[in-house]
Amino acid sequence: MLNTGDILETIKMIQEENLDIRTITMGISLLDCIDGDIDAACGKIYEKMMRKAENLVKTGEDIEKQYGIPIINKRISVTPIAMVAAATKRSPVKFAKTLQRVAEGTGVNYIGGYSALVHKGFSAGDRELIESIPEALAETTNVCSSVNIGSTKAGINMDAVAMMGKIIMQSAEATKDDHCFGAAKIVVFCNAPEDNPFMAGAFHGVGEYDTEINVGVSGPGVVRAALAKHPDANISEIADVIKKTAFKITRMGQLVGTEASKRLGVPFGIVDLSLAPTPAVGDSVAHILEEIGLESCGTHGTTACLAMLNDAVKKGGVMASSHVGGLSGAFIPVSEDAGMIDAAVCGSLSLDKLEAMTAVCSVGLDMIVIPGDTPVDTISAIIADEAAIGMVNSKTTAVRVIPAIGMKEGEVLEFGGLFGSGPVMSVNKYSSSKFISRGGRIPAPLQSLKN
Repeated sequence: MLNTGDILETIKMIQEENLDIRTITMGISLLDCIDGDIDAACGKIYEKMMRKAENLVKTGEDIEKQYGIPIINKRISVTPIAMVAAATKRSPVKFAKTLQRVAEGTGVNYIGGYSALVHKGFSAGDRELIESIPEALAETTNVCSSVNIGSTKAGINMDAVAMMGKIIMQSAEATKDDHCFGAAKIVVFCNAPEDNPFMAGAFHGVGEYDTEINVGVSGPGVVRAALAKHPDANISEIADVIKKTAFKITRMGQLVGTEASKRLGVPFGIVDLSLAPTPAVGDSVAHILEEIGLESCGTHGTTACLAMLNDAVKKGGVMASSHVGGLSGAFIPVSEDAGMIDAAVCGSLSLDKLEAMTAVCSVGLDMIVIPGDTPVDTISAIIADEAAIGMVNSKTTAVRVIPAIGMKEGEVLEFGGLFGSGPVMSVNKYSSSKFISRGGRIPAPLQSLKN
């Protein structure tokens, strides 16, 4: 029986507290599109993706209208293109342009999967795809790229780490007239999940269904509003409030995913529990931490508060859905979170503190703007540090940094829309070049031996 109080509470969450479904993402396998002729392969990819996703946007809009639940993004993820491109001897950029045509034809916001998985070493097609990323992202608008350079089982591929520092800088330079946005569409992972619905890191893993629907929820504003009602609660009580709120948010994601799966005739994959912030006032993970009792995000105690938040979100979410996956936790992107932006501008939040926070949250260093003259080896070293946290702790970590070409520390790079604006943050001035130039592979840690 419907409870009027629950209905009114949900309406308030949507209208006043920025509750939404951040994305429904259709994963599509391209393994049956592989062909030694690149034109034939691209033709197969276009035909399959258009056939599978032709009603994705309309279905999302219909669900929005029926249930009154905002669904902000409709997206597609595909098999890592390096696997598809390995059969051809041509530049993979043609695949990126095919994905762009699909994005325009279906009306989706982004397509993820211009990707390579090189955590242990390079297979056929991997180097070619990685080297093509700057050109591919500069020549497309809706295509996103990711590279997995490490895992707990394999260690860290330091040759790939060195490559990615250069690729990120080249991507920023190739799009310097467009806010260096190419770099904002690249994620470098350790322990990348195969069912992540969030961009820019989404790709469709080889262990997934041929086609499926994954859902990413949001809700930082809802959590903050719930905590504001308990100003004198102790930390145990705070954790309980977060769990109950995460349960309600995830149930909505489960509803949307199940409904989209039924209407599109494809299996339902997972709900990603991640609290995904936006630049909108009141929709910030940083503000949740401040509601708990921090004067400014980044001060001492931030890591402890974030660990508790992340754990409580997962405990509440897993009770609301039998299929939880993806990244699931709390995102801490700087440019996309109004509270993080304020904390970075006032000096409370540094790159070093963000790195510490990533040890306990769901992803990593996300949407961080750095000076345009940052050495590429320093970018690679940032990636290596973050990958080491993921490798040793058996969790997903990632890096998405944007070198702001021509800009210095303290200036602001404006993206607009969901991507917000990013204050240029300082990086350590001392060199890591010799470390990065050694190459090779950081061996897998002892905790990888669990068999």
